[in-house]
Amino acid sequence: MSGTGRRPTLKDIAAETGLSMAAVSYALRGLHGTPETRQRVQDAADRLGYQADPVARALASGRSGSIGVLCASLEDLWQQRVAAALGRELLAPDRNAWIIDSAGDADRQLELAQHLVDHRADAIVVIPIDPAAKAWAEIAKQAPVIAIGDALPGAKAKSEVIFDNETGVSTALRRLADAGHRRVAVLSPTRRFEVERPAEELAQRVAANLGLEIRLLQCPHDLAGATDVARTLLTSTTRPTGILALADSMAFGVYAASRELGLRIPDDLSLLGYDDQPMSQLLTPPLSTFHWPLDDLVAHVVTRVTSAVDTNRRVRRTTLTPTLIERGSVAAPPSS
Repeated sequence: MSGTGRRPTLKDIAAETGLSMAAVSYALRGLHGTPETRQRVQDAADRLGYQADPVARALASGRSGSIGVLCASLEDLWQQRVAAALGRELLAPDRNAWIIDSAGDADRQLELAQHLVDHRADAIVVIPIDPAAKAWAEIAKQAPVIAIGDALPGAKAKSEVIFDNETGVSTALRRLADAGHRRVAVLSPTRRFEVERPAEELAQRVAANLGLEIRLLQCPHDLAGATDVARTLLTSTTRPTGILALADSMAFGVYAASRELGLRIPDDLSLLGYDDQPMSQLLTPPLSTFHWPLDDLVAHVVTRVTSAVDTNRRVRRTTLTPTLIERGSVAAPPSS
């Protein structure tokens, strides 16, 4: 530490080493100089207790070093896993991640995205609630946006890591149809407005092709809320014999309501989840669900963030395809 009690600066290191301030700056960043010179500069910095000023570095580079990770709802266990993994992988000496919850509110998410822009986030990674919202186009003009799950059709996102819901939803509904089910419900995330995302639109189309009578219900991710929705559904006069929950966290509510009502899975009710939560294997019976390649997702997103921040180039979208994991929650419907 400098003996003056003030914070050591590049000027102090320059005086210590006999180099120019520019040479010291380059050496500390590993940009120029011989290995010996870089080591001499680093040794001097360590002796003096020098630490780079992040604010000064941001002003000099034009970057804040912050990446916004804007989740749709952190009540969703799968989004918790994604956010945690991105937080770890995006962390670097000159970079950190802000994990932000939109609480299932499409308007709130757009406001938070603009807040990230106003606070000079270097990039925004978003799991969009309303991908078709016109405001995404303006936000994407102000900061690099990388979308997860659904494309942003009206915005020029730097890249998109898209889910192959065509395969996921089609496989799920066909699995229920092949088991003999005709009355099927689909539970999808709660949104403030009646916004249909591609997965919900796809479910209606596939159900029509398979001759299924389908009901789409909005459902929250939290256990109490999901249980309430499932209880109402399972006590209705046209109770479905099969349910597709577009998040395992919603399926947990179906288990809870079924147990409360004395319904047995899969004898009285078949159930499919959609994102293979680890605890889904511990249910009785274990939940049949879909596995999405989380490690691949995180790697694709981090690559695209790095490209957007370092080169400002668009990267072609990539699509992730799920795999059905058969366990014990689907069977033929009960005989009338």
